[in-house]
Amino acid sequence: MEAQSKPRLGVLALMLEGYEPLFPGITARQHAYVEEVVSSLSEVAECVFPRVALSRADIEAIVAGFNAQGLDGILMLLLTYSQGQYLVHAMQRNALPLALALVQPDETVGDDFEELELTVNQGIHGSQDNANCLLRAGIPCAFFAGSRKNGELAAFVRDFGAAARALEAMRRMRIGVIGRLPGMGDVVTDDMAVYRALGPEFVYDSIGTVRRLCAEADEGEIARLVALDRERFDVDPRMPPERHAESVRMYLGIRAWLEAGGYAGYTLHFDELGADGRFIHLPFLAASNLMAGGYGYAAEGDATCAMLMAAMIRLCGRANFSEMYMMDLAREAILMCHAGEGNWAMARTDRKPFLMDRVFGEGGLDNPPTLIFAQQPGPAAVMSLAHLGGDRFRLVYAPGEVLDKADLRRCDMPYLFFRPQSGVRACVKSWLEQGGTHHEVIVEGAPQERVRLWCRLAGIEFVRV
Repeated sequence: MEAQSKPRLGVLALMLEGYEPLFPGITARQHAYVEEVVSSLSEVAECVFPRVALSRADIEAIVAGFNAQGLDGILMLLLTYSQGQYLVHAMQRNALPLALALVQPDETVGDDFEELELTVNQGIHGSQDNANCLLRAGIPCAFFAGSRKNGELAAFVRDFGAAARALEAMRRMRIGVIGRLPGMGDVVTDDMAVYRALGPEFVYDSIGTVRRLCAEADEGEIARLVALDRERFDVDPRMPPERHAESVRMYLGIRAWLEAGGYAGYTLHFDELGADGRFIHLPFLAASNLMAGGYGYAAEGDATCAMLMAAMIRLCGRANFSEMYMMDLAREAILMCHAGEGNWAMARTDRKPFLMDRVFGEGGLDNPPTLIFAQQPGPAAVMSLAHLGGDRFRLVYAPGEVLDKADLRRCDMPYLFFRPQSGVRACVKSWLEQGGTHHEVIVEGAPQERVRLWCRLAGIEFVRV
């Protein structure tokens, strides 16, 4: 994916106007303090700070201005005490993600502090008043309390900016849907609840649209991509060239469908291709290439998982799709793989993925060219989004690591061994208790705080297992 510019955040600095007569110059002093904070955040965000907000009228005017500028979010700072009630109406009309950072000019109490020093450092109880009012008004807000000097605040703002952008992208998101596996219960959701509560639109289309676009694929581009595959993958010598070319044709057709629909991700149930009668094999290579290209994906009509993957790509940089196949109690790990799809951009860097001429019976079609690889070992997290009914959604999140094991001799699917931090027994048991689904998204690293912030802003319950 292309590198994004820094998020643009409005800084709403709150202060009680009644302090100026008591401490002449306190407003200018605190304004300078905010500029110091803004300067410290310059590496992670472009901050817009117009002035200190001293009254309800100031708050409402500044927040309206931030919205008119189309900023990515609002970062609130309490410069002294400030009445929480005065914030509510402004935030009821606000469309931008909101965060409150409790930081102070001084980070320890001086033995010689007088009332002025205590006043400029007393943002804590103003933060409590404002947070309470936001909670009772049903307005989502992310919170931080800590140091502004040691990198903690900058890390929070970096994560908040990423979460705010991912949330806005999700609100505009469209997910293409073709077919669904009958009887698969945990992929069933309420499309209107998704649209109302989270933002994405699920758009249902016909496999005929994809078939037409496959037929229109440029032959020269097909030949170029076949040659490229032979550079970046180890291609099975048994692979008939025409079969490889047909897989590339399907990739180009599905990509054209996604581009034409403005889709951030998609799900395509494999039975649709067999029932259509015009497809030679399943598009496993297409799905793997599209994931590597930054599209969300899930199998079998699971639009919710495809949506989650598209959101995690925007939040964490890249993501993979899989499912839990088997507990490995000896390794304290879970073997994860799916029918034949995987994001090869997350494959091990010490060997090329193998493009296999694979025998695969499901769908009643010919051998689908399939990329076989193991994911790069290292810290990772596995998650799923469960619809609990109404407007309630729960993200089940398991942190852990991908093990350095890539020697399964007969596993003809992309795979990985995931060791959860909580242990395989506790993790799987909790996953079941919390309603975690059987399709999962995998991200690299340890992005828990960023994901948790995104959930809070989106109104999604976050549960770590």
